[in-house]
Amino acid sequence: MTRSEVRPRADELEELLSALSERAVRYVAAADEPDARIGDPVAPKQLSHVLKDSLVLPDQAGGKDELLKVVDDILASSIVTWHPGFMDKLYASTNPVGVVSDLLLSVLNTNSYIYSVSPVLTLIEKKTSHEYAELFGFNNPRSGGITLPGGSASNAHSLIVARTTLYPDTKVTGNRDYKFVVFTSQHGHYSVEKAAISLGLGSEAVWQVPVDEDQRLRVDVLEERILEAKRQGRTPLYINATAGTTVYGSFDPFEQIAVVAKKYGIWFHVDGSWGGNVVFSDKLKHKLKGVELADSLTVNPHKMLGVPLTCSFLLARDSRVFQEASSLRAPYLYHSTDIDGEDYDMGDSTMGCGRRADSLKLFLGWKWYGKEGYGARVEQAFEVTAHLANLVANSAGFHLLSSNPPPCLQTCFYYSPNGGNALENTEEYNTKVTRAIAHELQASGRFLVDYAPPANPADGKGEFFRAVVNAPTTTKATVEELVAKIKAIGDSLAITK
Repeated sequence: MTRSEVRPRADELEELLSALSERAVRYVAAADEPDARIGDPVAPKQLSHVLKDSLVLPDQAGGKDELLKVVDDILASSIVTWHPGFMDKLYASTNPVGVVSDLLLSVLNTNSYIYSVSPVLTLIEKKTSHEYAELFGFNNPRSGGITLPGGSASNAHSLIVARTTLYPDTKVTGNRDYKFVVFTSQHGHYSVEKAAISLGLGSEAVWQVPVDEDQRLRVDVLEERILEAKRQGRTPLYINATAGTTVYGSFDPFEQIAVVAKKYGIWFHVDGSWGGNVVFSDKLKHKLKGVELADSLTVNPHKMLGVPLTCSFLLARDSRVFQEASSLRAPYLYHSTDIDGEDYDMGDSTMGCGRRADSLKLFLGWKWYGKEGYGARVEQAFEVTAHLANLVANSAGFHLLSSNPPPCLQTCFYYSPNGGNALENTEEYNTKVTRAIAHELQASGRFLVDYAPPANPADGKGEFFRAVVNAPTTTKATVEELVAKIKAIGDSLAITK
């Protein structure tokens, strides 16, 4: 084929985008239909059989028709996160501007590790992270941070930064004989333990701290554990507090934790992956009181704000700590020099190299909705969550485990069929009922709701529902339907005690 016979890329792109755009718009519109289905529960082998043709990787190039057939199969067989009944995880669909931002990143397809190949996206990351950090009270000309591929990666990197900043020699010599200890509440995210494993500390270096009746880290026990670690000749390194725990949505007492961290010279990190974005609401940001005292903060716009996955920020009052902790100044990549004490090669502030410019997704969303728009979104979700908790608290057979209203956007509860009392049931029975109802909810095509076991025996008996509100799709009508559906399914079950 001669050069003149090669089809212009722009023409090919226009044809494919037109076909995909038509399908994407139809897919999103269908999610808003009254009879929309969220997706059926399908076992892996069964789904593999359904998709057997689409999963084949051919030797010869396929054409447009074959490609679009695969796209259609993917859309038809995927869980519809745009559906109002998607209440399973701490995220849901994105939004139109989110789709546009992801498309723009794919068109640019640049690596945001050095300024020379991503000048505009570098400035956007620095500007967005600085403005974001200021919302949390990191009021410093140098405040800001970096994006990383998910909250787990941000938490892990914060531990690297903590170790290197407090003990600079470890950057060269490793952990040596420090015997570091990491402290987190028993409701802290598992990524903290995985980070300790990755850094060679081992999971036994993570000491869990019990929670109080509000599921918040007990600061009195935290200090006792710190003193015990010191008595054992260990080095207290890092305290992880949480803004919106994964199961209960609790916010730890940041002000009190900060006092203890400062007293013993320990790095204070806040994992705000889930609940941190209440900062956009003037009405709700009181939940973050004291967060400005943290040394670092993880926060994920791809959760509460509906920014496309993945988009996670690691922030600090002085963003230079990230570059200082991670930089090796590899001469074959990093050629820029500091400009007024500021580095513009963002990749050198991470432990990686390839970086998608995820900050653009928050930047464009923020431009589109504004701080007030994001704040209204968050407040709506909290209002719907409070409505769900009230329904559960006042309906026969339901037992609310969360506080009323819940601290964040998930409501934890049991349902005991035919007006029973879940606390009088066995753990085995409650678990069977919860799982059976959850399965039937998805089979109905209307809801996808998660469940979890209690962290402590005192918190409940067996697995319970954890229903997550994701604004703006989850409405008061949605949760009213959910409660009615759970009751109808539960009362029809034939599960013996």
